[in-house]
Amino acid sequence: MSTTWWSRSSKQQQDDQDDRASELQLGEKDQGIQKPHNDNADLGPGELTFEEDTAGGMGRYLGVTSCTLLIVGKIIGSGIFSTPSSILSSVGSVGASLMLWVLGFLLSFCGLFIWLEFGTMFPRSGGEKVYLEAVYKKPKYLATIIFAANAILLGFTASNCIVFASNILVAAGQSAGRWNQRGVALGVMFFVTFLHGIAPKTGVLIMNLLSIFKIVILVFVVVTGWVVLSGKTRVVDPYYNFRNAFAGSSTSSNDYATATFKVLYAYTGWSNVNYVMNDVRNPVRTLKIAGPLGLGICTVLYLLANVAYFSAATKTEIIESGVTVASLFFGNVFGSVAERALSVFIALSALGNVITVTFVAARVNQELAKEGIPLPFGNKFWASNWPTGKSPLPGLIIHLIPSVIVIIGPPPNIAYPFILDVEGYPQQIINFFIVIGLFYLRWKKPDANRPFKVWWPLAVFFLAAACFLLIAPFLKPANSVGDTPPLPYYLYCLVGIAIMFVGVLYWFAWRIMLPKVFGYELVPRKEMLDDGTFVTVYLNRKMQ
Repeated sequence: MSTTWWSRSSKQQQDDQDDRASELQLGEKDQGIQKPHNDNADLGPGELTFEEDTAGGMGRYLGVTSCTLLIVGKIIGSGIFSTPSSILSSVGSVGASLMLWVLGFLLSFCGLFIWLEFGTMFPRSGGEKVYLEAVYKKPKYLATIIFAANAILLGFTASNCIVFASNILVAAGQSAGRWNQRGVALGVMFFVTFLHGIAPKTGVLIMNLLSIFKIVILVFVVVTGWVVLSGKTRVVDPYYNFRNAFAGSSTSSNDYATATFKVLYAYTGWSNVNYVMNDVRNPVRTLKIAGPLGLGICTVLYLLANVAYFSAATKTEIIESGVTVASLFFGNVFGSVAERALSVFIALSALGNVITVTFVAARVNQELAKEGIPLPFGNKFWASNWPTGKSPLPGLIIHLIPSVIVIIGPPPNIAYPFILDVEGYPQQIINFFIVIGLFYLRWKKPDANRPFKVWWPLAVFFLAAACFLLIAPFLKPANSVGDTPPLPYYLYCLVGIAIMFVGVLYWFAWRIMLPKVFGYELVPRKEMLDDGTFVTVYLNRKMQ
């Protein structure tokens, strides 16, 4: 049950206002929270004020360590253990493959610095939702709804659930059949959902421990690679791939664009803290430390892990083996017995990624519901921290539903590579408009409060890369079929665009068509839920 905050007694209202004012003053003084919207009132994103938007939940309980591990846990999933082989297959040479991993690092750091500027200007949960709302205010809510369509419809965590299931079954000596694999994957998804929804502190603890475990595993891979390169293992010629490293490189723009999407997907997670800023202690300072630190750790480990992989197997072996590049690496260096242990490592890494992604996605879904976006059963339930008052289980359920559908529905051998590509394309569209928004605010609001300011050539480079990644996938690849046959090579781009267009249609129906047909206008009203969360509710008022 919720109650409107202005319908309470004047004494209660005054007490609430004093508490919020004290909290904000404490935030400014002790937590490094900026108050940009008082200095730049017209920059305030959404309907809720800064104080209202950051109210409710468990408060600020994530420090620098947890935020750094939040980034590491999202970036390091199962991709680094498998993606290098598909990237090598796409671009045709070890040298080109390594160059793409370096490019991914450069683009990710450019993106990180852009998101740092926005995140320190608007230290609220929601990430791109907040930044798009601050820039693209008209038509009202259009940017929000388009982002919501992408975040909800493509915000599932299916592939790493399947990766966990297949690897844990192999480690247990069981055959990974279609339905027992999906059964384990569904069990993981439900477990993680209720872990974060019922026991949030335990969920964060497990998330942090698994992130540390991932770092340890990759350090082991890197050190093993050094040993291989020293010539002290049974690998005959560890430098074979590094001679004529660029031989066989593809000349197709499509191949490089598709491979770059995969690399960027492997780096995805550098903006993780931006989505949960309401939970972060000293958010501005923490974001400026945890962002570069988390991405820097992953970059070093990624580049050295790739060198390790390429030192233990030839290019042909990696492309034609039919197993993950990490399995080939462990098999060539330690023998087949080590491959079972690797299955456990990959399973736990995938589980950590699922826990991290689910934690963040729930906060984004909650922010969308708090903004007043119409959802089934009303947005107040989905915006709440029910049932504990500390963690958004309804937001977790929004994330759970599409994840379950994707796990059960399509055949994995075609679906998951295709889904990987689909997820990347709409994000590049969003990235494009975020960078345009950065330059727009620099032009329109040069004196706005910016605790961090990205060097503009980095933003230009990121914008140019986004443009290339939006155009190149439509160019015919060298093999004429792409990497998800029998599906057309350009289909994932069209599906990504279609999902964003669904957002446009949803916005048109909610804001324009239905009010016009039924003769009402949308009137916003703020309410405070029992758990302290503020939410915008739109009432339909009959027009005279």
